Amino acid sequence: MLGTAPFQRCFLDHANYYARWSGLAIGIVAAQALSTLGHVEFEQRVVFCITAFGLCAVAGVLLADALTLIPQDAVRTASLAPRLVRDHVPPRMGPLIALQGVSLAVLLAITAATASVDPDRIFSTGKVIAVTCNGMPASLGPWPGMYYSLPTFGALAIATPTCVWALRRIAHGPGGEQQRRDRAWAVTGAWGLLVSSQQLYAVLMISISLTETGCAGSMGALTFWVFYPLALLNLFTVAWSLITVVAPRAVDDDAAKGSPDDE
Repeated sequence: MLGTAPFQRCFLDHANYYARWSGLAIGIVAAQALSTLGHVEFEQRVVFCITAFGLCAVAGVLLADALTLIPQDAVRTASLAPRLVRDHVPPRMGPLIALQGVSLAVLLAITAATASVDPDRIFSTGKVIAVTCNGMPASLGPWPGMYYSLPTFGALAIATPTCVWALRRIAHGPGGEQQRRDRAWAVTGAWGLLVSSQQLYAVLMISISLTETGCAGSMGALTFWVFYPLALLNLFTVAWSLITVVAPRAVDDDAAKGSPDDE
């Protein structure tokens, strides 16, 4: 019995780490299970895998935040300066990830509007884009129209308001300054992982569709100068977000310098 309390305390102290890592592990298992759906085409399976992994990462971080122990043994004086969410999120990557989220929504809206529509196959419409090649109609695909982007829109509709609520809760809740930063960075990383991985795959789909034939024309140049750099940027964001979810302080310069908590 004497050793039970210290063990429980140690477990609770690290429960947030276990929850974040478990979210990633469950996401990998879920993605693996979805990848074996033989009756679903390959591109759609990849969309399901990415979406499931991102949502599991977000769920793990939100659970970790709920399990984080807030110090209650010290009386803290309230500051007159209001706490703002932007003061707790990554100063450089936070705005970049938010911009990526907006650009992802715009990109998917454009691809959905430009995808070909087949009134006889409503549930499989938006898989290709119709173009004219040497005076002949042709179809380029796979194209991230509504058929492929619906899971992405659904994931963003669920994760975005939840993460915003979590960031507001962290910013205005109790806890030390460094603890709030760690929690806010982890939430930002989880949402960034969902957004950047979705955008990376959408950009790759567009790039492959526009460059696999000689019918892309000026869109081929747009792919080279816009979509390829965007894919590299998303690849960097995916790596940064994954590291941030696992260990927020590993990418926090202030924490690395030993930034003190609030007194």
